[in-house]
Amino acid sequence: MAHYSILVLSTLETKGPATAYLMRRLTAHGVTARVIDTSLASGGSAFTGAEKLAAMQRAIDTATQAVTREMGKGLSVVLGLGGGTGGEIALGVMRALPTTFPKVLLSPLPFDPRAAVADSSIILVPSVVDICGLNATLRAVLENAAALSAGLCLARHRRRAHRPSIGITALGATEAAVRPLVSALKAGRQESTVFHANGYGGTAFARFGAAGAFRAIVDLTPHELTRIHIAGGHHPIPERFATALDVPRVVLPGGLNFLGLGEKSRVPAEYLKRPHYAHSRLFTHVKLTAEEMRIVAAALAEALNACSGPTTLIVPMGGFSHQDCQGGEIEDPHLRDVFLETVQQRLRSDIGLVVRKRHIASPQITHSILHALDRHLPKDGGPPHT
Repeated sequence: MAHYSILVLSTLETKGPATAYLMRRLTAHGVTARVIDTSLASGGSAFTGAEKLAAMQRAIDTATQAVTREMGKGLSVVLGLGGGTGGEIALGVMRALPTTFPKVLLSPLPFDPRAAVADSSIILVPSVVDICGLNATLRAVLENAAALSAGLCLARHRRRAHRPSIGITALGATEAAVRPLVSALKAGRQESTVFHANGYGGTAFARFGAAGAFRAIVDLTPHELTRIHIAGGHHPIPERFATALDVPRVVLPGGLNFLGLGEKSRVPAEYLKRPHYAHSRLFTHVKLTAEEMRIVAAALAEALNACSGPTTLIVPMGGFSHQDCQGGEIEDPHLRDVFLETVQQRLRSDIGLVVRKRHIASPQITHSILHALDRHLPKDGGPPHT
């Protein structure tokens, strides 16, 4: 039975000419490819909404089974070609594959792709024009996608045994705290894996945790609590604070003092009445109210109380983010007091609570994190201390 380097996912009912051209370009690059037709087989009739969703799921399941059978038999790349429906089907198949397995989606992207690719390593190739008939622009994009995919086939994708790393959460607002921590761990020959705590990175963090990728967690930036409970864009992440509950965990309130909202012109007026600043041209950080801080502090305490592994909460009373400091644009010592008071009231008594007067980015806080990890993780790699 023939095996293929590339499997192409495409709805041939609507994308036949583009698929045929893509296949010719792949063949010209010397790679073997096969098309898996993900068409909905409507027979020309219009689906109801429920019928279409069911047909899409059947197409995803069928294609996933076909791709899975080829895994380990020389398959190097899964390449999806589709618009709205076809793109969603291809994404459904790709998200079922190993995170770092090479996956390419060529699409006009008639949807925001962040949620769909948040926990998967998918290369997006915008088609610029709609995939409807061939034209000079689409041919050029198809040629680029074919060359890209052929190049991925030439690379040697070796399966390496990965030792579980230390999972760390970060934002630009806490980067000054994360960088020295990563450097210190590296100096101690401990690998770390950092996730962007923007609501989308949290989905990847949860997926890695569920897969057993962490030997410990430093949840330095649980900022996504503000997005889940107050406001801010994010992918639904119910597992974000439930992931890997039995591994050693060190937690800090990094980024819990602000809401991460969009560009200033799109921020609702009521939020702009509060202290705020432009984190960049696209993002505005707005200071929490005291009541909002009580909500997220209580939610964090509840999440930590559910942990079964050794857990330490470190509270840096000198500031929770880079603009929560002396002279910072959203500095507020009272908010920190509210956080500490709330967790003191709600935190399980056997969870370690370490209070420091320093800012989260200070060397003393880095030392406190390393000290807590050292207590929980013996150097011989054996079971964690309790």
